[in-house]
Amino acid sequence: MKTIKILSLLALIIGMSAFTVAKIAVDDGYKVGDIADDFKLMNVDGKMVSLADYKNAKGYIVTFTCNTCPYAVGYEDRIIALDKKYASKGYPVIAIMPNNPDVQPGDSMEKMKERAQNKGFTFPYLMDTNQTVYPKYGATKTPHVFVLQKTSKGNVVKYIGAIDDNYQDASAVKTKYVENAVDALLKGSEVPEKETRAIGCTIKV
Repeated sequence: MKTIKILSLLALIIGMSAFTVAKIAVDDGYKVGDIADDFKLMNVDGKMVSLADYKNAKGYIVTFTCNTCPYAVGYEDRIIALDKKYASKGYPVIAIMPNNPDVQPGDSMEKMKERAQNKGFTFPYLMDTNQTVYPKYGATKTPHVFVLQKTSKGNVVKYIGAIDDNYQDASAVKTKYVENAVDALLKGSEVPEKETRAIGCTIKV
């Protein structure tokens, strides 16, 4: 009985610790209304890319994604569709792979190049090589999206979270969070839903 009590207590402590770590990771990132720093990361074409390169952009759909997460893979066609719909309107997709490829070999730069070519990515697919960008944003999942609006003060975070409300079935989606956010910004309106819970795989460190 004493052993069971000790094991139960240990399980509770571990559970609380896990919650605390997850909470810290989220709390340390950008909030809606914050100014997001620019970055310079390697693209699959071998060139360094930053937000500042997009001189005519009105904002950005910064998407943390990868090759190996089934959630991220399931959303790839929808991410491609977002770029095709909004890049010409001033809101291009900027995809960033945040995982450590030593831990997740399927997310190496070579594999990223293959994936981008096979899927016909129309947007940059960047590697967060030193894993310094995703913690600033507070990204915890793949996929995890941050819609930024370019202003005179900098790139303001306007939406954080999921792409839509159904990761399993694109045809069953009822609310397109990212589309609604960008549509509102293009109209000069308030984003209707500023934050949702990202659903996906945890980022591998």
